[in-house]
Amino acid sequence: MTDLAINAADRDISERLCDQVRNAYETRTPLRIAGGNTRAFYGRPVEGQPLHMAEHSGIVSYDPVELVVTVRAGTRLSVLQAALAEHHQMLPFEPPSFGENSTIGGAVATGLSGPRRPWAGAARDFVLGTRIITQEGKLLRFGGEVMKNVAGYDLSRLMTGAQGTLGVLADISFKVLPVPTASHCLRLSLSLEEALHKLAELGREPLPITAAAWHAGELFIRLEGGESSVKATRERLGGEPLEASFWASLRDHTHDFFKRRDDPPLWRLSLPPNTAPLALDIPQQDIFYDWGGSQRWVKTTLDAATLRKACQAAGGHATCYTPQAQGGAAEPFTPLNSVVEKYHRRLKAELDTHAIFNPGRLYAAL
Repeated sequence: MTDLAINAADRDISERLCDQVRNAYETRTPLRIAGGNTRAFYGRPVEGQPLHMAEHSGIVSYDPVELVVTVRAGTRLSVLQAALAEHHQMLPFEPPSFGENSTIGGAVATGLSGPRRPWAGAARDFVLGTRIITQEGKLLRFGGEVMKNVAGYDLSRLMTGAQGTLGVLADISFKVLPVPTASHCLRLSLSLEEALHKLAELGREPLPITAAAWHAGELFIRLEGGESSVKATRERLGGEPLEASFWASLRDHTHDFFKRRDDPPLWRLSLPPNTAPLALDIPQQDIFYDWGGSQRWVKTTLDAATLRKACQAAGGHATCYTPQAQGGAAEPFTPLNSVVEKYHRRLKAELDTHAIFNPGRLYAAL
C-alpha cells in the first residue's frame, strides 16, 4: 500500500485555498475554479477570480490490493494513470484527457467518460468519497469511510458533473479495476444500418465488448477480458485488426474527425441504446457513433432547437461542445424543465448561497 503523508507544504496549499474561498464567501466575490484549463470549452464561460488548483496535487494514498486510490484534485490525469499502470490497474470510466495539463479534478467535475462507459459505468459510479471545500471555506470529507453526511446529500456524487458549481473538489477517492488480461481491437466494413443491427444483436450476449463505434462505413469494436473469451469472440467476428490507440483518439478528440478546420459546431447527442438514426439533415460523414450508438458526435450548422427537439423525441439530449464565440450555441446544455430547475435552484442555494462557485457555468441563472 502506498500512503503519502500530507506535509507542511500541502497543508499550506489547502489552507490558502480555504482562505480564498472563505474570503470570497464573505465578500461575495465570484470564483472561477481552474485546474489544467483543458476543459474550459465545456459549458458557459465564467467570470470570476481564479481559484488555482494545480498546486494541490499528488496521490494521498493507494492500496492496489483493495483497489482504492485517493488523489488530490489538481493531480494531472497522466500522473494518476501512470501510477495505476505500475500495478496493472486503471480508472474504469476511461476519462477523456483534452491536453497534457488535464487534471483528475476536472475529469470528475465535468463527469465525462470514455468509450468504456456503457459497459463499465460512468465517472460517478467509481467515486467513493471526496474532500470538499465548502462555501464557508471549510474542508470537509464526504463518502469513503463516512456512509452518511449531516447535510442529507450524497455530495460526492452530486459534485461529479456539477462543473464546480456546488463547491471545490479537493481530494477524490476512486474504486479502480485491474487492466484486462487480453485485448483485441478490430474493424468491420458495414453500413450504418448493418452496424446498428449487429451491435443490437451482440448486445444480447455476454461478450467481452468494452467499446464500439461506427463512422464512414466502418464498425470499430474493442474486446477485453480473459484470453479464451477474447480469442473466441475475435475469431467469431473476424474483421481487420485495429490499433488500440484508436480509442484514445476518439476519447480525447484527437481523431481526424475532430481536427478538421472550419468545421461546423460540434455537438454531443446522448440517446437511449438501440436508437435509430435521427431524421436530421446531416451527412453521415459528419456523424461519429460512439458507445454502440448511444453517444453521437455531430458537426452541423442546424440550430439548437432543431437538434434538441429531435433528441428529446427519442428520449435523449444534446450538448454543444463548440463555444458560442466560435459559432456554437448560446446555451451549451439542454434547458431544464421547470420542476428540475426548481430542485437545481434549491440545491445551489443550500450549498452556494452567494453563488460564488463557477457562477453561470451550467446555466445563466445558476
